[in-house]
Amino acid sequence: MNYLTLENVTKTYGEKVLFQNINLQVNKNQKVGLVAKNGSGKSTLLRVVAGLEGSEGESARVLMHRDARIGFLFQDPEFNPHHTIIEAALDADNPSFNAIKAYEEALLQSDNETLLQAAMTKMDDLKAWDLDAKLKELLTRFRISNYAQPVRTLSGGQKKRLALVRMILADPDFLILDEPTNHLDLDMIEWLEEYLRQPNLTILMVTHDRYFLERVCDQIVELDQGQVYKYSGNYSDFLEKKAARAENESIELDKDRKLLKKELDWVRRQPKARSTKAKSRVDSYSELNDKVSSATVEKEMKIDIKGQRMGKKVLELHNVGKTFGGLKIVEGMSYKFRPFERVGIVGPNGVGKTTFLKILTGEIRPDTGKVVQGDNTLFGYYTQDGIQLKEDKRVIDAVQDIAEYIPLEKGLKLSAAQLLERFLFSRKQQLVYVSQLSGGERRRLFLLMILMRNPNFLILDEPTNDLDILTLNILEDFLLEFPGCVIIVTHDRYFMDKVVEHLFVFEGDGQIRDFNGDYSEYREIQREREREQRRQDKAEQQKAKEDQKETKPGLSFDQRKEMNRLEKEIQKLEEKKTQVADQFNRTDLKPEDIKRLSVEINQLSGQIEEKEGRWMELAELA
Repeated sequence: MNYLTLENVTKTYGEKVLFQNINLQVNKNQKVGLVAKNGSGKSTLLRVVAGLEGSEGESARVLMHRDARIGFLFQDPEFNPHHTIIEAALDADNPSFNAIKAYEEALLQSDNETLLQAAMTKMDDLKAWDLDAKLKELLTRFRISNYAQPVRTLSGGQKKRLALVRMILADPDFLILDEPTNHLDLDMIEWLEEYLRQPNLTILMVTHDRYFLERVCDQIVELDQGQVYKYSGNYSDFLEKKAARAENESIELDKDRKLLKKELDWVRRQPKARSTKAKSRVDSYSELNDKVSSATVEKEMKIDIKGQRMGKKVLELHNVGKTFGGLKIVEGMSYKFRPFERVGIVGPNGVGKTTFLKILTGEIRPDTGKVVQGDNTLFGYYTQDGIQLKEDKRVIDAVQDIAEYIPLEKGLKLSAAQLLERFLFSRKQQLVYVSQLSGGERRRLFLLMILMRNPNFLILDEPTNDLDILTLNILEDFLLEFPGCVIIVTHDRYFMDKVVEHLFVFEGDGQIRDFNGDYSEYREIQREREREQRRQDKAEQQKAKEDQKETKPGLSFDQRKEMNRLEKEIQKLEEKKTQVADQFNRTDLKPEDIKRLSVEINQLSGQIEEKEGRWMELAELA
């Protein structure tokens, strides 16, 4: 079954062609990853698919199967700002969703037993309890706890996680996802990866997470120079097949250039008056010339900025402790950084990783202990929020505000314009205003501006968000050769495995463990510990059951009769309590009637509680 069909879809912005006359199909149960350079139009293509933006061209068509239940996740999800978290998660025209919302509202009015009883009855009728449990499980999974919190007070990352909860709860079978791993910690990412691998799901997603592409996707679609190229298989298959395509195109381009040179020589030798045959050959030459001229050689971002010389003393922590807003970030940590270390930092969101980085740079002072910085240590701090650039500034002007020329290795230097070209900003794009840059292009510009200051100690807080895979590969290679220290906080497992040598693991309550290995090695050890813990728990539970059987004599005949009698009595009392509660719905109730019914309900509740207590005592003996 075909879920999505794109035919002759085109999208332009001014003179820039994002994609032209592209065709794409996504079939049921297929998992498609969309990759491209920043600014190529990945997110725009998803918005066209979602119907949020129109396509251009008379013959363009975007067809979605009418039976597909579609779930969308965009980078900047939208919510009603007046909704609470529960209301936002259940924002759909669904009877079960409405029942859960009514139940949650009734819980907030604990003194209104009639309202609560009515809400619970509705939940029973719609069998919505499982859905309510799933909602709470998802909110807990994505670390959202205050259900009554207004959506307008959430951070961008919290909104992204809430949007994931909303989408998964709606149980779609076709998911269209734009960077689903952004703002998730590593545990959340691994859980989401397992969820998306379900065989009954169909997926079209944009992501820079290469482990996601490797483990989830069965087809990669590349958007390159306005066209789409399809590769069957996962990320490894894509790399292999893309390399073969690039080689074939290079060979073909080389043939065309040689033929063009031969044709050019012939054209120059011809007299002005040409025969019809000669004219056709001239026309062929023009077509060939256009073909060669339009061919673009793949540019690679190259980073070879000179680093500041590093001294023997780099950075030292002496018995550092810090508590921030009631959260213990670090307690009694001592550590001496060695030159050229590559350290990764892992831990759940909210544990204080960013605060720890600010302690290292001196932006925040520790409560106890001290941080000693080497005389030659110069930080380059790449933050999650980036730097605030003036939107009405051109890219070249923003860079020249820092420096006109940048020193390179071996005494060479580079102009600001040349440096921008190495970061894949063409001369034409350098004249573009900052406001026109995509999210990934802004981050690439921010990274450039950090490196321009020639630091020798790089601190990168989530550097991979919104960067394309090409830029990530070049950045990884640069960091491996960087003549200084590097600390990385990232949820990109592939990036961390490739770059870091050891980890600072935030275990909570101020404890930070130094783990000698990369992230995959750390997670494998963690999984083995979890498996061993489950085995121990299972063995203890089994032993407890056996001990219980040995020590408990079991119920006597009279006790079993008593249990059966109690069950029947409890059922009758529950029915009577429901009948009394129903009388509160009468419109002719007088104050004395309300008082009498309230007393009766309280008496019935007390009798039920007493009999349930006795039943539990007998059940423990069984």
